[in-house]
Amino acid sequence: MNWYVKKLDELKPVDPVYSVCGDDCSVCPRYVARTEEELHETAEFWYRVGWRDHVVSNEEIKCNGCGSHPSCSFMILPCVKENKIEKCSQCKDFVCGKITDVLSRSDKKELEAKALCQTEEEFFMLKRAFWNKKENLEVK
Repeated sequence: MNWYVKKLDELKPVDPVYSVCGDDCSVCPRYVARTEEELHETAEFWYRVGWRDHVVSNEEIKCNGCGSHPSCSFMILPCVKENKIEKCSQCKDFVCGKITDVLSRSDKKELEAKALCQTEEEFFMLKRAFWNKKENLEVK
């Protein structure tokens, strides 16, 4: 993602913003992208890595954080709301099957995404965004 690579230096020092599934939204391309071009390029990347089965619209790829979309592919957001907690680590059932599934599904995509990254630095930032879930979920 050309726009993302250009923004890496700007994104590196930002403080993390953790989603309920353990992603770091502060460096997530869907969360950071704002222009039509950035959103479209992100949608194309999501399709290439297999996170979508087609290139979705800019409106669909844009993310404003947990709860900004009607569905959660991991079903973590509905669970957190149902249990009236902010983070999974606050749950009496942590680590549950949903979290195990999140981690397993996420791990499978890591290598696919790495192969599509333009630079090691781009992959490093995507790793920060998506593949530190276990550590991020355990953050107090």
